[in-house]
Amino acid sequence: MSEYRPNEIEPKWQAFWEENASNRAHDNFEKPKYYVLDMFPYPSGSGLHVGHCEGYTATDIVSRYKRAKGFNVLHPMGWDAFGLPAEQYAINTGTHPEETTAKNVATFKRQLKRLGFSYDWEREVNTTDPGYYKWTQWIFLKLYERGLAYIAEVPVNWCPELGTVLANEEVIDGKSERGGFPVIRKPMRQWMLKITEYADRLLEDLDLLDWPEYLKDMQRNWIGRSTGAEVEFALDPETARGTRANIRVFTTRPDTLFGATYMVLAPEHALVEQIVSDEQKDAVQTYKEEAARKSELQRTELQKSKTGVFTGAYAINPVNNARIPIWVADYVLAGYGTGAIMAVPGHDERDWEFASTFGLPIVEVVSGGDVTEAPFTGDGPHVNSGLIDGLNNDEAKKKITAWLEEKGLGKATINFKLRDWLFSRQRYWGEPFPIVHREDGTHEAIPEEQLPLRLPELDDFKPTGDGEPPLARAKEWLKATDSAGRPALRETNTMPQWAGSCWYYLRYIDPKNDQAPWDAEKEKYWMNVDLYVGGTEHAVLHLLYARFWHKVLYDCGLVTTKEPFQRIVNQGMVLGLAYEFYETKDGQKVGYKDKEKFEDLLPRTVHADDVLWKGEKPYHPDADIELLELTEKMAKSRGNVVNPDSVIAEFGADSLRLYEMFMGPLEQMKPWNPRSVGGVHRFLSRIWRLVCADTGLSEKISQDPAQKETLVELHKTIKKVTEDTEELRFNTAIAAMMEFVNHLYKLDTVPFEVLPPFIQLLAPYAPHLAEEVWERLGQTPGIQTQAWPAWNEELLKRDSYQLAVQVMGKLRGTIDCPTDADQGAAQELAMKDENVAKHLEGKTIRKVVFVPGKILNFVAN
Repeated sequence: MSEYRPNEIEPKWQAFWEENASNRAHDNFEKPKYYVLDMFPYPSGSGLHVGHCEGYTATDIVSRYKRAKGFNVLHPMGWDAFGLPAEQYAINTGTHPEETTAKNVATFKRQLKRLGFSYDWEREVNTTDPGYYKWTQWIFLKLYERGLAYIAEVPVNWCPELGTVLANEEVIDGKSERGGFPVIRKPMRQWMLKITEYADRLLEDLDLLDWPEYLKDMQRNWIGRSTGAEVEFALDPETARGTRANIRVFTTRPDTLFGATYMVLAPEHALVEQIVSDEQKDAVQTYKEEAARKSELQRTELQKSKTGVFTGAYAINPVNNARIPIWVADYVLAGYGTGAIMAVPGHDERDWEFASTFGLPIVEVVSGGDVTEAPFTGDGPHVNSGLIDGLNNDEAKKKITAWLEEKGLGKATINFKLRDWLFSRQRYWGEPFPIVHREDGTHEAIPEEQLPLRLPELDDFKPTGDGEPPLARAKEWLKATDSAGRPALRETNTMPQWAGSCWYYLRYIDPKNDQAPWDAEKEKYWMNVDLYVGGTEHAVLHLLYARFWHKVLYDCGLVTTKEPFQRIVNQGMVLGLAYEFYETKDGQKVGYKDKEKFEDLLPRTVHADDVLWKGEKPYHPDADIELLELTEKMAKSRGNVVNPDSVIAEFGADSLRLYEMFMGPLEQMKPWNPRSVGGVHRFLSRIWRLVCADTGLSEKISQDPAQKETLVELHKTIKKVTEDTEELRFNTAIAAMMEFVNHLYKLDTVPFEVLPPFIQLLAPYAPHLAEEVWERLGQTPGIQTQAWPAWNEELLKRDSYQLAVQVMGKLRGTIDCPTDADQGAAQELAMKDENVAKHLEGKTIRKVVFVPGKILNFVAN
């Protein structure tokens, strides 16, 4: 085989790795461990695209590298397979979600194996396997036993068409992310988890982690810890309609209480119905219905115009007894704080915009700006504020809070933006709750020995016509008894998809254990995860939820680490190519060309597969239209999804892996360009031609000792690739290997001695080619079991270096300076340089600045 033929090489070595269990992680507690984890995928029907492969390639490189460095590596893979997409497919086609899931998993697994990823498939998990979700239910019971799971009536995103509650991130512009169906806000009975009880620890323990600072900040902002005061506002008796309740607000600025000129309640606030006047009832009801059709993101968006309706009721400001109006506005959320705010338009931007829109009073209470023109949010002496006049913000906050506590009108408190986790869905394809409901309205857990509580078999997965979840159809399954033998009914909600992904990293440790979710000794050995790689789309919720569950398990004595994921890296998105077609006139885009002919391509894209090329210029084969190359998120609708199968068929898995890493730094967004994959393929072909011939090794290979220059280049490459692989700088590691290959091609003969260590460097990146070449070099198959090469620091010591020479700060020359030269010797060499001497001619040297290894600067006049 004189040519590089990956379609022959790659299946051979994939079979070898599988037969020899090369990627198996062993519970060898004496050996140093390294746990590297991918965010496991949802196995969709469309299979993998090349964007998915980026993170998987990165973790595979690290796994293979760490094995060669002597670590016991755990590198597992599994499937986050419960959830709405499979259920919707079942509703549309009548195919059971279990059947769809199995088919999709098989496709994903085939593609991952074809890429040569070194997963330990003996540890594969699937969240829909009863043997797995038995322990998801078991962990839920631990939460339930500790009072961290409860039922509440809460406002939710309800999609009537899908028949289920949606998380905030599943709602876009008031519609479901899947299907684009209208979503409304309505109160419903839901299971909740008390994640708020762990808010302080979730914040504080971020300091223990080796995470990017932006990722920690995203978690901090989501948790949103605020120090302030709770304040009680009494209702004005004349407009309270007999209601005696106070309105409690939380504020971070109690010092501005004297400037509170109105109050705002969330549309869902319980008091709204009680205090709204007859004159305002219709307007308030209409407004509440409009607010119910908006997502929380829409309601709180700072850029949107402020809307609201006066309730007709008033409250009493506790610090000055002023009578202030109570409004309803959708920018206040029932689930955040108390669902009510005091509005200080003089010193809050949002309140100022609202007051300006509706002609409400704006009062200055902190001096420093013109509140008639804009709110002043800075520090300054207080005015119009009674007992705190003249004080700055911090002093004023302390004094007014103490006064409120003394009068029984409020208290210092800490609030969090984080809310308890809404933990139930009205779906079939999810984990059943191990809970039964008694006839008296109470509930209890089923015994652990009855786990797993399996999903019943259903043919119809739609919600029932009366608004009940699909499980309500399983009449016999619903029937149960409580611990006293009394009749009871099973819970009909199921857990959200988040449940299975909260703890999967722990099940990988001991996936076949039927007696416990994991073995204690194995958990102690493998945890915590050393490297976790995944997309930024999971930067907040998945990580927050997993951290919360882990801390509960830690409190239960079931895990030994406070945090699950020590180091996290978010890979950048791989953008696909799309093409826009247009007509130009004088260099300006003026409209579409051949609209009738290309109507199916409107509004603006041409599928990437339909594009041909004239040199560097793309065109469409069916008409003379100009195309503009775009890069954007890969999506089937854009026609820019690239299936890894097609790339492998043309170039091989190693080329795909190498290109994924060579595109740019791992964390950065980068465009996929199919015309560039051939470049790394040619690099691998050059390695093949350098080493291999039809039946063995190239005739160019020599047994003569390598010259020092080649040894220096080799050891420089070993150091660079090692350090860059450790720091996940894969693109520069590949560049270093390319430079070394260029060096070898310049030689008349290639010394054999430099080839094995170089192929070892290549192995994590292009493992199939490396294994084949390694075998041809006469080495024992299984390259990643060989010790990683070390560089010789002595070889890398330079006798001299290029020293920049300046005169008055301007570069005038470079000299070859001995590494041991002192300032005097360097200065003497520099003055012999013709250009330096010319610029020093006729001048007096006043000072010489010498930084060894970097610069020599003459200060002269």
